[in-house]
Amino acid sequence: MSSKLSSKLLKLLKKTSCALCSKRYVGVNVKPENVDPFMAPYSESPKDQQRLYVWGMAEHGALGDLKIRSRERQIQFIYRPVRLRITPFQIKDLACGYGFTVYAVDSNQYKLFGCGLNTDSQIGFHDPRKGYPLGLILATVPIQLPLKESNTKIKAVAAGRAHTLVLTNTDGVYALGSNCYGQCGRKIIENEDFSKLRNANNITLDDDISKIICGQDHSLFITKTGKVYSCGWGADGQTGLGHYNNESQPTIVGGDIKGEKIVKVVSSADCVLALNDQGEVFGWGNSEYGQLLLDGDKYQVNTPRKLPLNKGIGKIADIGATGSACIALNDEGVVFVWGFGILGKGPEMNQSREPTPIPPILFGRNQYNPETQVKSVYSSVFHMAAITSEGNLYTWGKNKWGQLGLGHTKDQYFPLQVSVGAAVKRVSCGVDHMVALCTPYQ
Repeated sequence: MSSKLSSKLLKLLKKTSCALCSKRYVGVNVKPENVDPFMAPYSESPKDQQRLYVWGMAEHGALGDLKIRSRERQIQFIYRPVRLRITPFQIKDLACGYGFTVYAVDSNQYKLFGCGLNTDSQIGFHDPRKGYPLGLILATVPIQLPLKESNTKIKAVAAGRAHTLVLTNTDGVYALGSNCYGQCGRKIIENEDFSKLRNANNITLDDDISKIICGQDHSLFITKTGKVYSCGWGADGQTGLGHYNNESQPTIVGGDIKGEKIVKVVSSADCVLALNDQGEVFGWGNSEYGQLLLDGDKYQVNTPRKLPLNKGIGKIADIGATGSACIALNDEGVVFVWGFGILGKGPEMNQSREPTPIPPILFGRNQYNPETQVKSVYSSVFHMAAITSEGNLYTWGKNKWGQLGLGHTKDQYFPLQVSVGAAVKRVSCGVDHMVALCTPYQ
């Protein structure tokens, strides 16, 4: 190659905005503002670089625009984690609903994104053809919120069967989607058409809300002082308000959690677990499969009760609840399961009336990795998940739609590590898909 041609080529490369091309040549610098944010992860991965992975049912769009769809190539399931880029901004929180996903990002412009099923406007009102709102959104799109101030930040998101909760730092909570049972915290309107819903309901309480939780068709709120409020469907007692009626107004929950400082509440269907600051567990709602460890034939509990956990289990650090089973993590990193279904202890054990531990070796602890332990647990209606101290993700349970990310659609009876390719920091489990927020391995 002549020296003149080499000189021209180098000048052209200096003008490129592609980090991949320019970084191949010594002495060619690219200014940060000229780097395509979606290409940056392939060149440099700083310590705080986030990576988002998705898998499971792809047909309804909950996995976002994976650039692999076409009319000739119909993608129904993604059996393994696939990396997704939705925005150059930092993701603050994420949540998987029943066939849809929402993301909160740290931005002054678009603060909330969503994709997937939108039959009830749970990811906002979108009508590119005026008068014909989209009930299915295959690409991740911005969701407009009626924020009172432009500098308002979104702190957390939660998703149920057909509704979404969004927690802000100044405006309380915004609720989108179906309000059939009052789960959006407003008056129930008979025969309301949620597909054309343009507004989000603003929920505020006397005490500032610090955490939000969506069950199947009910909502729960934890305040800064550790109180719990609820609204929505109450047929199985999942609102914990002492009755089995629907509740449209967020109301304080009493029972055994009265006076307790609750730090976490979980619910994926109609059973609810709550954890206080002392590591004690409480529960209410559906106990048809023994989830609440009750004596007798009481299957629906409408008031919170303290679970009679064996003292040998120790202090509980994390909790989860599927549609028929529960999972708890103690402060020593040991996982306990009980209830009915795939519990993670093999195909022969599908029911347990009391908490039973899953051997730590199944989560990677052995003579070569004696310090490995589970740090957090997660659950959806049909499966469970755990993240270890090394950032490894393990899943088990029903796998009809590939939501376990194991490369197949067979049910998994023991915890098995998911090949993510990055250190997993947190996940959200949907009924038929999952998303994971990760950082590069160091």
